[in-house]
Amino acid sequence: MSNVAVKLLKADSTLYRLECQLPDSVFVKENRGSVRIPFILGMQTRVGIEVYPHELTVPGRLRNLSIGGCMVDIDLAESVAIDVDQVIPGVTLEFPNGDIFFAEGKIRHIRPFGNHGYAAVGIHFYNLSTSQAEMLYHYVNESEREAAYRTGTNDKMVYHSPLFVPGTKEKKIQQREAQERDKRARQSPMERGVMDISHQLQVGLMYMKTRQLFPADIFYDCVDTLRYLVQQDRKTFLYALAFLRNEPDWVRHAVQVAGQLTDIMLTRDPHDAKVREAVLGALLHTMGKPMLISADLPSLKINMSPAQKDILSGHVATLRSKLSELGWEPNPTCRDVIENANERLDGSGYPAGKRGEELSEVVRLVSLIKAINKLLHARNGVPPRPPIDAYRRINETGTAYDKTVLVEYIQVYGLYPIGSLAKFSGGFLAWVMDINSKGMPSQVNVVKNLRFPDTNIHSVITQDDISQIGKLEGIVNPLDYGVSVLKV
Repeated sequence: MSNVAVKLLKADSTLYRLECQLPDSVFVKENRGSVRIPFILGMQTRVGIEVYPHELTVPGRLRNLSIGGCMVDIDLAESVAIDVDQVIPGVTLEFPNGDIFFAEGKIRHIRPFGNHGYAAVGIHFYNLSTSQAEMLYHYVNESEREAAYRTGTNDKMVYHSPLFVPGTKEKKIQQREAQERDKRARQSPMERGVMDISHQLQVGLMYMKTRQLFPADIFYDCVDTLRYLVQQDRKTFLYALAFLRNEPDWVRHAVQVAGQLTDIMLTRDPHDAKVREAVLGALLHTMGKPMLISADLPSLKINMSPAQKDILSGHVATLRSKLSELGWEPNPTCRDVIENANERLDGSGYPAGKRGEELSEVVRLVSLIKAINKLLHARNGVPPRPPIDAYRRINETGTAYDKTVLVEYIQVYGLYPIGSLAKFSGGFLAWVMDINSKGMPSQVNVVKNLRFPDTNIHSVITQDDISQIGKLEGIVNPLDYGVSVLKV
């Protein structure tokens, strides 16, 4: 390894600790195949990992590169489709100037990368042709020169590689990313706390898949954090739950359901001994879904065919089997929620079609929270319903759900729930941050004026000033108006 490379690796301790152990290529020259050049100080290179041909390509960002392979950071949400030792049909590296390198690959390791919802994936290049190896050697050499140039490691080296001079496409992408980083800085500690729970849930799944262990400490920490956040500031917590809209559906659904379950159970009885295990069950319940991803079900984001929906309906059995394989036995309350959260009082639920008295009080509550949450969010091409329509739909299901629990839910969250997006007659859109005793918004965060749709706003106003943005017209779908929530 050259002195330059050694200094560069030690200069970035995080990357140094995460260096993947990749074998040297047969095309190594001057022992440089073992040098993994860290991509630091803005050395942006984008990566596309083709997991299933023509079905799923995972985007990422290059973190280091060698003749033998590379390390890529990807969104935690995308890591569910990737496993250790999995053969990758194609890995595409796109450098800032537009140069592209393509090779086949194999996954060597997957691990969490930092605390912000990303995973580091080590990829070994294989089946390289002579021309591919020569191109790769050139890119490694240019990357080492650029890294030395940017860090000033060698005062005599003033070479700025044209490989890292951004073209028009890259400049636009970097400009958009800079704007998003500025917006992220406005997120509150509560919002970051809720987002961190969603990230840790995905990290726990990664350990179950790639390390074959059940990380009980991670999951119980998520449960305890949920409880702490609810008790610290209940309304701010409920508002923060809305900021999971861009997380994977299974994660968003799990955390939002577990959050509301915590809220209601603590409201009923702050000393209820079942809260911790019931909330754990709610967090784990949907985890079997990403475990089912395969060539037959390449993604959970697609509008599924009947056959794919049938595969997905086995998620509870898949999770139970995985927990048994890992040697972890749930507490009875936790198991009750995991196994029965999709059951209905009239026997129309799944997987066992249980009825009435077979379902515990906790399950009756969880099943209703889950059903309402599903109706409030888009699923399989079906648009979300406004809260009042969701409540009506649940009420019209006859004896499927406990009507007493439905009334309790409406009393707690109202027709304009905290965290929903309200539209006002003055043409303004605003997130509901608080509601008064009558269930009407008493504090909102105005984010858009529809007369100027390309301009975003961030203005918190209270009940005395809400009349200035017009009369409340109802709850709307954020996606209909291009309102999104940024990933931390």
